[in-house]
This record gives sequence, C-alpha cells and structure tokens, in this order.
Amino acid sequence: MTATAPPPLSDLFRTFGRIGLLSFGGPAAQIALMHRTLVDEQRWLSEPEYLRALSFCMLLPGPEAMQLATYAGWKFRGVPGGLVAGGLFVLPGAIVILALAALYAAWGGVPLVSALFFGVKACVTVIVLEALLRVANRALKTGQHRAFALLAFLGLFAFSLPFPAIIAVAALAGAILHRGTPGPAVPAPPISGSVPALGLGLALWAAPLAALAFLGQAFLLQVGLFFSKLAVVTFGGAYAVLAYMTQTVVQEHGWLTTPQMMDALGLAETTPGPLILVTEFVGFLAGFGEGGMGTAMAAALLTLWVTFVPCFLWIFAFAPFVEWTASRRRLGAALAGVTAAVVGVIGNLALWFALHVLFTEVETLRAGPVAIPFPDASSFDARAGLVALLAGVLLLRFRWSLLSVLGLSSTLGAALVLFGPN
Repeated sequence: MTATAPPPLSDLFRTFGRIGLLSFGGPAAQIALMHRTLVDEQRWLSEPEYLRALSFCMLLPGPEAMQLATYAGWKFRGVPGGLVAGGLFVLPGAIVILALAALYAAWGGVPLVSALFFGVKACVTVIVLEALLRVANRALKTGQHRAFALLAFLGLFAFSLPFPAIIAVAALAGAILHRGTPGPAVPAPPISGSVPALGLGLALWAAPLAALAFLGQAFLLQVGLFFSKLAVVTFGGAYAVLAYMTQTVVQEHGWLTTPQMMDALGLAETTPGPLILVTEFVGFLAGFGEGGMGTAMAAALLTLWVTFVPCFLWIFAFAPFVEWTASRRRLGAALAGVTAAVVGVIGNLALWFALHVLFTEVETLRAGPVAIPFPDASSFDARAGLVALLAGVLLLRFRWSLLSVLGLSSTLGAALVLFGPN
C-alpha cells in the first residue's frame, strides 16, 4: 500500500459509503469506480496491488466487485475493515431493491422509477466504457496479455464459453508461457490462520438453514438452499448464472414469470450495488406469491444472507494468500494471465450492456458454434443514445464528477421517457 499508515475506520465508512451509493452499472463500472477511488484519488492501493486483488476476486465464486471492496477493507483494517467495506458496498442497493420489490409486489410495476433510471442505464454504458479503457491501459502491457484479453472476449461474446473455463485456461496459459524472474519472495501465511475463518463462516452461512429445517419451514428452506447453491456457482458475477437462475425459478419452481424475471434484472441493473442483488428481488417476489408480505420479507433477508455471507467467507479465509501467490513465479504469471483475461470479460460486459441499452431488440446470429448478439438497427433508441452521448462528453471530455453526470442523466432520461416521443 502506498499510504504511510492504514486509513482509520471512519475514513473507510466515508469512502466505501460513497462507493456503495455510486456503484451503478454492474461489475465493470464498479471496478473502475473503486480503481479511481482507491488507487488514483486516495492512493491507498498501488496499481499492482489492485490488479492482483482483482485477479484473485475473479477466481472466486460470487460478485467480484463486492469481494474486491471487502478485500480492500480487510487489507486496510482486518476483519472489521472488510465488514465495513463489503457491507457498505451492498447495503444501499439492498435497501433500494427491497423497497422497489415491495412497490412492485403491491402495485404490479414501478413506471416512475423505471423512467428515472432510464437515463442512469444510458449513462452506465459510458461508465462501463471508461472502466474498460482504464483497466486495459494498465493491465495489457505485453502482446501476450493483449492476446489473452482478445481471446477471452471472443470466447464469451461469440462462443458463449463458460466463464470458469476461460479463467482456468488464462491462468494455465499464463503459467506455461511465462518468461521472466519472480518478484521479491513473500513468506507463505500459515494455513492455520484460515481455519477459524472457514469454520465460523460456514457455521454462520448454515445457521438459518438449520433453523428453518428444525422449524419445518419448507418453502423458506427451499429458497435458502437454492440461493446457497447459486452463491457457490456464481463465477464471474451475476451474468454467468442468469440463464440458470431464470430457468430454475420460472420453469422448475414457478416462483416468478418470465416478464417478472426481466423486470427484476432491469431494476437490479439500474440500482447501486452488485448485480447479484437481483436474487433479493426474486426471493421477495417468490415469498410474496407464497405467503404475502411477511413471507416476502423473510425470503428476501434470507436470500441476502446466503448470497453474501459466503463472499465474506472466501475473502477472510483466503485473502492472506494473495501477495504470496503473486510472489511465486508460476502462480504470479497465472494471476497476470487472469488479469489480462479480465479485460476481455469487461469488454464483453460493456458491449452486452450497450447493445441492450441502445437497442430494444437484439437478435442472435448463429453459424455452427458461433452465436453473436446482433442488434436490429430499426430498434435503436435515440433517447438512450442522446443521454449516453451527453454523459460521454461530460464524463470523458470535461471530467465531470460521476455523481453529477448520473444525476443529470437520470433527470434528462426521465423527461424523455415521460414527456418526449417514443
């Protein structure tokens, strides 16, 4: 860390509280926001430290941006710092999603909120682009790493390869193709230090499920077990499991309809916090359909618990090994390969998001194993394009603050939706 002393907890509260309130746009934008805040502005982390932490978090199941925030807090102030940073990253979005889910369940939709967030969604396309440029500029130093990023992008965008497979191949290729000398040796931390964190984390994770089983709450237990399993397989963020979650929730359990699932994703995309908060909305609606508002609240809180407790568990148990891993020649090269592949992953997210914001109809062109999303040009949304263009000029050219650009984009977008032509 470049700072002379770890920041006090009060500074962590202020900094990560701000990050939590501004963390719109999914993992790409959130990663860029934390880079700007922690590396460029506060200078609490160096560039290599940030990239090593990002690569580490990409290897874990769960929302990588939230785990990156948790890791940063842990590095500064141990477990209390990790709880503060990770908790504040999630809390604002969780509160907003809970309120919107209650409105949605009670009145069947939130058109005014959708109008307000229309401009935010358009602005997010620019935030994601800025994220891609920032991370690529710092992570792609060699032709080999640029090739890793391009191949990762093509694997996801054109071939829909599994995210864990892409990360595994990037790590393996980085280790095999590495040339150079390792950095300064870092002693391996004792494994015994991770055992208590693992044991306590697993106990906290399982406690509500055991209580529900004891009390005979079959529905809530089913919800808790499903989202617990989802937390284990969510490599690469929420996009990696959206299809699986939709199929299970809609077709197997019948908790939500397909339009409700689309509304859930739309609301999660336009609120602060990790996109995986969509699970909270799904849990709420599932509970509301089962037993009304009380069951909905219980299902939503249970979903939050089993989704995010594992995130803290992975960080507190395995974060001590990040610097040691990077100091090992082959392991460090593997992490560098993952970091390069992450640029391709962010590029895929950026293009996917831009296509679905700027066009109302996106088809899939198939040719053998290739399946490429392709927009219908006639479905271009000029309103979204106008807001995105304005946000791009203000954010990238005139360097306005993110909060100011988001506020202006939200206001303009709402006016265009409510009063302008379609």
